[in-house]
Amino acid sequence: MRLLEDGSSKVDESVYRSLIGSLLYLTTTRPDIMYAISILSRFMQIPSQIHYRVAKRILRYLQGTIDYGIWYKPTIDPRLFGYTDSDWAGSVDDMKSTSGYAFTIRSGIFSWSSKKQENVAQS
Repeated sequence: MRLLEDGSSKVDESVYRSLIGSLLYLTTTRPDIMYAISILSRFMQIPSQIHYRVAKRILRYLQGTIDYGIWYKPTIDPRLFGYTDSDWAGSVDDMKSTSGYAFTIRSGIFSWSSKKQENVAQS
């Protein structure tokens, strides 16, 4: 999804920031929305109608998936697993990459991060 200034009318920045802040708070228990919210948070200074509509769509998604979340179930095998991934020049605006990691124990995730890299990867 490419989210750029689309020439549409601006959104009230304080309303947009409040909505994105609330969604960021929800990512502590709903990691499934983390990537989408991280993209939307890049437009806090100049949000447009398209950004606001995408944020509202995420709210509708959350309403339809209210039973999703992080569940920690007792298991016989309490091993720790770590996962990592990255893209290469995934941001079409500045060609910067995004990388991330996730750690799980038992049946639930307990630590994760996704970050847009500061430098452009050359190869």
